[in-house]
Amino acid sequence: MREARERGRADGAAKGREDGYRAALHELAMRQLAVRQEPQPGEAPRRPLRLIYVTAGIDVPYPALDQAIIDGFTGLIDELHIARPSDDVAKLADEVRPDLVLVLNGGVLPADQVARMREAGHTTAVWFTDDPYYTDWTVEIAPRFDYVFTLEINCVPFYQEHGCANVHYMPFAADPAIFRPQRASSKYLTDICFIGTAFWNRVEMIDRLAPMLARRNVVISGWWWDRLRNYGKLADKIKLGDWMTPQETAQYYNGAKIVINLHRSIDDDTINVNSHKIAAHSANPRTFEIACSGAMQLSDMRPDLPSLYTPDEEIATYGSYEELAEKIEYYLTHEEERQRIATGGFTRTMRDHTYKSRLQSLLGIVFPELQVQQQASGG
Repeated sequence: MREARERGRADGAAKGREDGYRAALHELAMRQLAVRQEPQPGEAPRRPLRLIYVTAGIDVPYPALDQAIIDGFTGLIDELHIARPSDDVAKLADEVRPDLVLVLNGGVLPADQVARMREAGHTTAVWFTDDPYYTDWTVEIAPRFDYVFTLEINCVPFYQEHGCANVHYMPFAADPAIFRPQRASSKYLTDICFIGTAFWNRVEMIDRLAPMLARRNVVISGWWWDRLRNYGKLADKIKLGDWMTPQETAQYYNGAKIVINLHRSIDDDTINVNSHKIAAHSANPRTFEIACSGAMQLSDMRPDLPSLYTPDEEIATYGSYEELAEKIEYYLTHEEERQRIATGGFTRTMRDHTYKSRLQSLLGIVFPELQVQQQASGG
């Protein structure tokens, strides 16, 4: 009994030191960001614009994404109207006379609604959320809009080749209102965390890591994880078929020493309508959310990832299962390095990869004349 109490005190003290060290790093990072982001003389970030934002119209997981975008517009524009794809958006546009109608995904909004808006002279834009995995569908949707934004850099020339004149790479981001450093309760504390659907390349990864994972405090959550050959060995670590809210996901990220990120393969036949076999080079939304939570992330290397984060300074990467296993063991026993990389990723995300920063870029593309005017006036 005495030995157990002493071990408990020692574990508690170690956890307290780790939490204190992590909190101090994040506080320092936030202070540095606050200094960098102080408004400059004459700066006028709010644009005199009236927008309609049309939500995705799909229950899971888009409502949180819709809200992040809606919140991101706060302080950027003068007037924002929210519509659902089931609304008569064209009628609303005639009443509101918006400078832009921005639609998330665009597949649920009827084509005739978009056509009516364009015929009435309203500027329209779509932001695709799942490229390149549904490009057989999105290639039919994209030409309906004046502007096309895609989170996959390889889809830019693809849409251009199919008649879209204004196509731009616009990766997703993180919502700091949800994904932020916070103290996780004991139920969320793990060594290793993976949250996501069990696409086949992910199943293979977890199966190969099973001997290591079986002896660790691990949580794996998502649909179809009963596909694992080693499901019986890992069943007590798996939240099967469970869709987590973004808030609970953020808790798990904060409670994990290491969060694994493995992008899905374009060859997976589970849910895939990419017959053109467009390669996926860009980061998934999870990349930004893990980093913004202040968690240590181990991600497979996408070609575009170094343009977003500095490898091994702001995000740790791996190129094989063997390297992933080695880095898991290494970072679990090197706390200061783990926390340093996690804090680097958090700082970079808060500086460059929030939805507010993405929407600033999007508005600058559609309305470049406003940037010129602000510069001319000293803003």
